[in-house]
Amino acid sequence: MSSSPQRLTAREADIGGGLKVHRLIPSRQRRLIGAWCFLDHAGPAVFETGGGMRVGPHPHIGLQTFTWMLEGEVLHRDSLGNEQVIRPGQVNLMTAGHGISHTEESLPDQERLHAAQLWIALPYDDRNVAPAFDHYPDLPQWADQGATFTLLAGEMNGERAPARIYSDLLGVDVACTERVTVTLPLRPDWEYGFLPLQGGVEIDADTFGPNELAFLAPGADRITVTLAPGSRILLVGGAPFGQEIVMWWNFVGHSKQEVADAQREWEAASPRFGTVNGFDGPRLVAPPLAWR
Repeated sequence: MSSSPQRLTAREADIGGGLKVHRLIPSRQRRLIGAWCFLDHAGPAVFETGGGMRVGPHPHIGLQTFTWMLEGEVLHRDSLGNEQVIRPGQVNLMTAGHGISHTEESLPDQERLHAAQLWIALPYDDRNVAPAFDHYPDLPQWADQGATFTLLAGEMNGERAPARIYSDLLGVDVACTERVTVTLPLRPDWEYGFLPLQGGVEIDADTFGPNELAFLAPGADRITVTLAPGSRILLVGGAPFGQEIVMWWNFVGHSKQEVADAQREWEAASPRFGTVNGFDGPRLVAPPLAWR
């Protein structure tokens, strides 16, 4: 059996327009859960008048961005020429690979936003794959033990999510209207994280609320959890990544040199990251490298 869950608490940031972001990983306590290397819980937020999410052109390498939308609508644009609105119950997956840039902004009539934004570190052998973008409006969903399950990534209950992922991992949304206790299968060689997006969850007599993540080390083949009425829980998991990565700003590399090269090319407006058309604001400026 695995040990009791470790409690990870979020750091809060305001990225403008009244949108609060709570960052669970990376943190001093834990940098990855499987290949999941970044987890932001955005909202739930009600925007100020004239506000909203608006993130200008910025680059990525060595990762996949994974957005699970719960409330509101956001327009994605990228340097491959994709324009896609993501709506509640849908997933956007952008593979940065060798390099891509993109923007994200709320639609003008949107007053609310609630989403989970995650990154998946690409394995060393796949770190330079060609950039790509995929939109998934239809995801496997089923009811069991009084809860509704939506499979975001990986496999569960004989279902497989359509997302094209380069590592063995899992992403599941578990929601309920009334208090329920559910038993979930686990892989003993995987690590897992439970994040309440609303409501709360009880695990081994410990209660976790919104923006508190329960981390489970490898060891158990199943777990029983109790969800409070009206809860929505994000479960992520995967095989321990087993590779050292360097995360800086919007880059994930397998060495400091990879990150430094990418930052230099972004600052020089290199063709590596292309151009995002249709956004009328400035490109984001990278902060100075921490190791210079």
